[in-house]
Parts: sequence; C-alpha cells; structure tokens
Amino acid sequence: MISPGVRAEIRRLSEVEGWPLNTIARHLGVHHSTVTRALEGGGHESGAERGPRRRPSMLDPYLPFIRETLERYPKLAASQVYEMLRRRGYPGGPDHVRHRIAELGLRPRRQAEAYLRLRTLPGEQAQVDWAHFGSREVEGGVRRLYAFVMVLSYSRRIFVRFFFDSGMLSFLTGHVQAFSFFEGVPRCLLYDNLKSAVLERRAGAIRFHPRLLELADHFGFEPRPVAPRRGNEKGRVERAIRYLRGAFYTLRSHMEIDRLNGEALDWCQGRSSERGWPQDRRRTVRQAYLEERPHLLSLPEAPFACHERTHVRVRKSPYVHIDGNQYSIPHDRVQRELTVLTEIDRIRIFDCTELVTQHHRSWHKQQVIEDAAHIEALRQHKRAARLHRDQDRLLETVPRAEELLVALAQRQRSLKTAVDRFLRLLDEHGREDMEAAVAEALDRGSPHPETVRLVLDRRQRSRQLEPPLPVRVPDRPDLQNLTVVPHSLDSYDLDDPEEA
Repeated sequence: MISPGVRAEIRRLSEVEGWPLNTIARHLGVHHSTVTRALEGGGHESGAERGPRRRPSMLDPYLPFIRETLERYPKLAASQVYEMLRRRGYPGGPDHVRHRIAELGLRPRRQAEAYLRLRTLPGEQAQVDWAHFGSREVEGGVRRLYAFVMVLSYSRRIFVRFFFDSGMLSFLTGHVQAFSFFEGVPRCLLYDNLKSAVLERRAGAIRFHPRLLELADHFGFEPRPVAPRRGNEKGRVERAIRYLRGAFYTLRSHMEIDRLNGEALDWCQGRSSERGWPQDRRRTVRQAYLEERPHLLSLPEAPFACHERTHVRVRKSPYVHIDGNQYSIPHDRVQRELTVLTEIDRIRIFDCTELVTQHHRSWHKQQVIEDAAHIEALRQHKRAARLHRDQDRLLETVPRAEELLVALAQRQRSLKTAVDRFLRLLDEHGREDMEAAVAEALDRGSPHPETVRLVLDRRQRSRQLEPPLPVRVPDRPDLQNLTVVPHSLDSYDLDDPEEA
C-alpha cells in the first residue's frame, strides 16, 4: 500500500507532467505495478471511471481505420494491419500497433480449454511414439535415426530403442523388446495417429495396420489411437521424449547405434527409473513399477515373428538387393524368384520353403555382403564350365581325342592340363595334322600330349617347315580382342633422326 500523497504525486507526474510509467516508478522508488494500480484506481471516486490518461500518439489518427478493418476481418494478423498502416503513411513501428490492438480488445478471445488430469490403474495402459534424432553418416551414405519410446502410464517407466528407420519392422521389434523389458504387457496401448498403427481414420471409423492387429492378438493388448488434436492424452510419452533428449541423448549423440542402444538400456534400468514418481515424489519410478508389474499381462510362450516378407527376382548376378545393399546367394539359384525374410539383425533367403542362405543384416549403404562359400563355389563352377567348353571344342574338331582323354583318365592324369595342351597344339598345327598325330599316338599305345607333340614336330621336319612359334596370349578378353595399329616404317628411312 502507498500513502495518498505518493498516489497523488504519481497521478500528477503522469497526467500533468506526462512522465512515462517506468520513469515515475524509478524516481519514486516503487514498483511499476504499483504505479499502474495508482493510475487505474485513481484513489478517489471518479478514478475508476476516468482510468489512466494516455498521451497523444501518432497512431491515434489511424484508430478508426484499425477498428473498421478488424471488425471486417477479426482474424487478421497485427503484422498485416501494420503493413496496411505503413502504406497509408504511419511512421511508427510494428510493436506499438500490436500492443494497441491488444488494448482495444477488438479480437474475439478464444476460450481456453481446460483438461482433466488423467489417471490410470496399474498395468492398464502404456503410451507409444517415435522420436526423430536427426541423421547419421554410415558407410556408403546417410540414414535417419529414430527412437522407439514406450512409457507405462501408471509407473512412468520408460523403454527406449534406437533404429535407423521408423518402418513397420522396427515398430514391431520395438514392441516385442519393450514387453520383454517390462516383463509383461499393458492391457491398452495408446498411439498417436502413426501410419504404422492407423492406416485410415474417418470420424469414429478406424482401420488399423494388419501387422499391428497381429501383434495385438498375439500379446493380448488393445490398440487405441488418441483423439485428433488431443495431445494431452499421450502427454506422458511426449514428456518422456523431452526427458530422453535432455537427460540422455545430448552427451551421447556421437555414439554408434549399437553402443547407443546399450547405453539406452542401462539408462532405462538405472537413472530414469530412479527419478521421482510424479504422483508421489517420496517414491521412485522403480518402486511404482514394482507395484505395477504384477498387474501386467503375462508374456506368451511362443515368440512373435518380427520380419518383413518380400519376393525378389534374381537375375544373372548371384545377389539379392535389399535396402540399398547386395547379399550373395548360391550361384545355382539365379534366374528365379526367391523369398526374403528381413529382420532387424539378419536376412534369410528362401527358395519356396527351402532356406537357401542367411546373412547378418548391414545398416550401411551400397555394401556387398558375401559368403565366402558362395564365391568359392562360383569359382569352381566357372573352372568346370571352362573345362567343359574347351573339351567340347577339342572333341568337335578331333573326335578321336576322346579316346586319348579316356585313356588319360584311366591313368589318373589331369584332364584339364591335357585338354589345354591339346588345344594349343591344335591352334599351332591345324586340324589335319592334329587328327593324324592323335591317330598315331593311339596306334602306338601312348595316349599322352607329349607323344602327340613329337609326332607333330616330326611331320613338320619331314616337310622342311620351320617349327611354329606360337604367341601365348592370356585368357583375358581385353587382351585377346586387342587391336594393334601398325606403325609407319617411313620414318626409319630418314637420314636425320630428329626429322622422325
């Protein structure tokens, strides 16, 4: 309370001298709210009717325009009103316009909604949501980082698991791991209108995702979406996400995802469970959870199959493409349709009902994940295929060479070496000489490549021909198909080497 003399001095300085409110408060040593009350109350009978006296303002000539405009367009923003005034010559700033519009009370006030405090019984409900934590660089690209968060509504115990996507597979895996962590299942799970939970909603008609309904049927809980624009109904999980960002993630944003999930599990079991329970600060969340745990539904004995099933068509290359990476398969499964079961940590590939192979799942990008056995089997197959191709060429050109190969096989000789040697002799000497040499080697009972070579050399000498000098070109297409352009020899006839 202030004395009548101070109140009178405040009115005099304001109404007569025109001092601003804060200047009066500073010089008289009182709070500015005291000055405001003195000017509004006035301290006499007519003060309440008279109200505070306002000094003339450069905005006063524009007040009729402001009133008329807001009566026609009551939702028009103050910034837009200021722009209209500025175009009509108003020299002031936007803040004064905004404050004066608020003082005039020309806008319809929206009735603030009051919310009931929601209480749940132990084991009755949990709330679920995703939280986005930016992007992470991985080998070969970038992936987004998400946190699956589930909170028991009664005890406020939190479960967190980080994923590189927010797809259905990660959504289901998060549920299964959360139920295991809580050692039970709440009777009702509350969701925002996530695409993983609600596919379509028209008023009261709700179409849930079929995989979520399978999960709910397996564990026995009721999926329930919150009402549109009713964020208070899942405020516990939203507060848990804010708590997660500030109390956990800030100092761990640099960690690899495996280590991050390990730290998150320790945090859920430790620090977050030791915080005070909101309904009774004398107790901890862990104590409230121990009270709630007996009321949770028991976990089913059979595990829930968390996987995504896709069908892929394998082309000539023995690899399947999954989520930006390539995984090897046996070479005999190319050119057919295979079934892929994708899980969080592994990839299983089936041919009908037969398990063809499985790999550890990679969350990098543009990677080639190979099984060494697949690659070695392909190499062996290629070698065998080459042997068969070379052998077919030899037998097609020199039919009696088959007798030589049979005899060599009976003597435990290497057929691959023999075929390679016979083909080189065939290329050097031609078909007719090769047929004659093979026939003579068979007649002599010496089925050996060296015998065939000796016969061919003797036939060359009898004709007084120079022995062939073969050029050995490696079995590489880039060398075998190389085109050599002959160099002009004119430059060698010049007397001056510099003219060349």
